Amino acid sequence: MNQYLIVVDMQNDFVDGALGTKEAKAIVPRVVGRVQKALAGEEHVIFTRDTHQADYLDTQEGINLPVLHCIEGSVGWRIIPRLLEYTKECLVLDKPTFGSADLGLLLRSENQNEMISQITLIGLCTDICVISNALLLKAFLPETKIIVEASCCAGVTYESHCNALSAMRSCQIEIVE
Repeated sequence: MNQYLIVVDMQNDFVDGALGTKEAKAIVPRVVGRVQKALAGEEHVIFTRDTHQADYLDTQEGINLPVLHCIEGSVGWRIIPRLLEYTKECLVLDKPTFGSADLGLLLRSENQNEMISQITLIGLCTDICVISNALLLKAFLPETKIIVEASCCAGVTYESHCNALSAMRSCQIEIVE
């Protein structure tokens, strides 16, 4: 079975940096455990990394979210220390915005070589980058089962996390604990 685990934006700025939350900190042990389980099993693991440049505040995203974060090369941009060792054996995709077109293209290409049975997403933030990538992957791979593990995700707020999970459910993305 060809399966993927996508670890979305588990970066310092989203956990305990510029945009960190207590909810993001709380999921870290579960995310680490899920990555370990994937690597011990049959899943391929891909990390995404939100990546901005010094001109971030002048971009459309920066105008709407005027908080400098995940500036390429900064401490906040790095994958959190508890996951860093796993990135050495996994692909890390930098993405300049919420969803990664490169991720969609890569997995669609992989699916043409060997059918992907499922893609599971975990990470941050449920209501921004997780939902964006889940919907993007559903568009690129409409016949592949897309799963989001809610207990390994956190949103900007608990309410927005729940709203995003509900929206994904409506789009035939399976939500599991």
